[in-house]
Amino acid sequence: MGAAYFYHLTRAPVEQTLPMLLGKALGAGWRVAVRGCDPARMEWLDEKLWLGPDDGFLPHGLGGKPHEADQPVLLTTTRGLPNNATCLMSVDGADVTSEEVETLDRVCVLFDGNDPAAVDVARGQWKALTDAGSSAQYWSEESGRWEKKAEK
Repeated sequence: MGAAYFYHLTRAPVEQTLPMLLGKALGAGWRVAVRGCDPARMEWLDEKLWLGPDDGFLPHGLGGKPHEADQPVLLTTTRGLPNNATCLMSVDGADVTSEEVETLDRVCVLFDGNDPAAVDVARGQWKALTDAGSSAQYWSEESGRWEKKAEK
């Protein structure tokens, strides 16, 4: 039984926070799917991940491309987990289900705290998942470091 971790981004944008979380997930031995809503945005994130530091290389690829099943980190806009991910990271309001929270090791929902619409979507996701009985934690970087602010 997994849990959903909500990350309220207020200081660092997703392209800076995502590599840190991906590094931790890979370090835990998880395969990861990063689910977004817009293929162009996922291509942009792919570019950002390639531009990371040499010592922090994150092996990854885009969904729908050759060898997607082999990718330790797969950036995708689809519902499935073609790389057999055990961790799902949702960006830009991409949908997650309580079934995914229950069956995966971890679900992470990253949302831009400076965007009121993104905050509303994340609140709706929190409510839907916790109402369905999923375990959830809310993390904020407002103080300058990540702190758990709520758990249900």
